[in-house]
Amino acid sequence: MRLRLQAVPLYLSEMAPAKIRGTVNQLFQLTTCIGILVANLINYKTEQIHPWGWRLSLGLATVPAILMFLGGLVLPETPNSLVEQGKLEKAKAVLIKVRGTNNIEAEFQDLVEASDAARAVKNPFRNLLARRNRPQLVIGAIGLPAFQQLTGMNSILFYAPVMFQSLGFGGSASLISSTITNAALVVAAIMSMYSADKFGRRFLLLEASVEMFCYMVVVGVTLALKFGEGKELPKSLGLILVVLICLFVLAYGRSWGPMGWLVPSELFPLETRSAGQSVVVCVNLFFTALIAQCFLVSLCHLKYGIFLLFAGLILGMGSFVYFLLPETKQVPIEEVYLLWRQHWLWKKYVEDVDE
Repeated sequence: MRLRLQAVPLYLSEMAPAKIRGTVNQLFQLTTCIGILVANLINYKTEQIHPWGWRLSLGLATVPAILMFLGGLVLPETPNSLVEQGKLEKAKAVLIKVRGTNNIEAEFQDLVEASDAARAVKNPFRNLLARRNRPQLVIGAIGLPAFQQLTGMNSILFYAPVMFQSLGFGGSASLISSTITNAALVVAAIMSMYSADKFGRRFLLLEASVEMFCYMVVVGVTLALKFGEGKELPKSLGLILVVLICLFVLAYGRSWGPMGWLVPSELFPLETRSAGQSVVVCVNLFFTALIAQCFLVSLCHLKYGIFLLFAGLILGMGSFVYFLLPETKQVPIEEVYLLWRQHWLWKKYVEDVDE
């Protein structure tokens, strides 16, 4: 889990050229979603094999683990990491190889300067709290990973089987809904790969926030008027809600799902990058656990109101991005700090090193 959530986004962001960094980083989300979908299909098949099917399912999990281990043996260190270790010539060779050109002096010099600044930092976590790092802390380490879970995505995935049961799928509703929603996430990840570097991170987050807000409001209002208190949800209306759920999953899967990992991996300077990504993972998992523990209780008390609550949170997170997040599309990762100096709020916190 730590490898998947912390190391992989950072590795991809450091290795990828700025102009296609979003596309390359989305491979992380795409392969994760494909893996989940394949696991669901395998579990469906092995469940029918009695009594040892579950053993086969569990054993097959070693296949991707072995592939990851073998792949890790041949992966080169990132140029950033090699520069930090003082292996300048090797870092330059790797940079030339992954960029496909010998014209890398400007980028290499940026890496050396960033590494020199990183060596001067004795305590990365304490440095993360410094005033000049306030933008990265608020946006990358806290805001985006928290809002990624507060979208209500997990609640939608949890509630989906009820919608499918209303269409007459019965006991197979859980498996069918899981397969359909995970397939939607795979499609969304592919869409995100082609749009992240074309339209930008801000556009995807803001556009999806509007979509997801509308879907949550429609689902909440529909359930308030047509479901509960002894009422049975009509199948035609249930079909509409299932479509809305899939559209919600598509919107999330091409925006807040992958961007919640991509954008933080771009924001932190080298001296706080590892510490910052560690905080990102902690905050994300904390809110994941919080939503998982509180959703059932909230659903029992708020009923349809839980979807309206998530709609309000989505409105808040859209405003958060609109006012506080600059566009990082095609900006070299070691030059992202320059964006804070041009921002109406963050320029008050960032020290100008040229002064």
